[in-house]
Amino acid sequence: MKHTVKVTIALAFFFFLAQIVGLLIVNQYIDHKKTAEAKTVVLKDLPYGLERPQVENQSTSFLYIAAAILIGTLLLLAIAKTNITLLWKLIFFFSVSLTLSIALAAFIHPIAAGAFALAISFWRLYRPNPIIHNVSEIFVYGGLAAFMVNIFNLFAAFMLLILISIYDYIAVYRTKHMVKMAEFQSKSRVFAGLFIPYQREKAQKITRLKPIRSKKPKGSIAVLGGGDIGFTLIFAGVVMKDLMLQNPVLIGFLKALIIPVFATLALLFLLFKGQQDKFYPAMPLLSLGCFVGYFVVWLV
Repeated sequence: MKHTVKVTIALAFFFFLAQIVGLLIVNQYIDHKKTAEAKTVVLKDLPYGLERPQVENQSTSFLYIAAAILIGTLLLLAIAKTNITLLWKLIFFFSVSLTLSIALAAFIHPIAAGAFALAISFWRLYRPNPIIHNVSEIFVYGGLAAFMVNIFNLFAAFMLLILISIYDYIAVYRTKHMVKMAEFQSKSRVFAGLFIPYQREKAQKITRLKPIRSKKPKGSIAVLGGGDIGFTLIFAGVVMKDLMLQNPVLIGFLKALIIPVFATLALLFLLFKGQQDKFYPAMPLLSLGCFVGYFVVWLV
């Protein structure tokens, strides 16, 4: 297996928790009263005067996201190549504070949410540690999903996962630039995703990614990229959005949770079957888990 049992379970647990919290955040931004009256999903406004992206045709929205991912990848590779870590840290700080503000504003006053988000983002940037890092990651992708779900219909959500899975496979096994980006993020101590340190005394900072050669290697960490969390959550959020048109709120939410359950099982399979010292594209298996989960939702 790729990691120890304890680390594997911890990664899967945080992944599943991020999915649950993310769906709760998306659900908070659905105006259920207006949705029931209009017979179409109505979303509440975002805080701070933010506007969600708009597309003319939801069925082709996955192409815009694919283009944005390509541009973002090229930008990060350029930053890694030139080793301009300050620019990466500024982009990271802005992204985390924005998405975290949206996420927290679903539950508390926007001013308090913004203050907490800025404080946590500064903390992650200058005093990174596993607890604040992983706890904030649980909320970040819910904020991203609440910002993005309006542009997708079910077809586009399916196509997005398919495209991302193909991209992930190529980026890890062919071009290998995904590995380079992960190493750069880890070296800069600014990483988008979950990370679990192997040893407690090394938990005070994100260390450089190293191959795992023993059961508890000194300074090694287990990681799961932010995209693996975010894209699966967006898919589940789009499905939940549609379910709210046909079911009471609680039933719609519980049905949507079936998808994260199967995605988490897919992640566990990958981690248990994976080998040490190897990088794996997680999205193909996670996408398969999402598709199986959706089939079960459809049966239910």
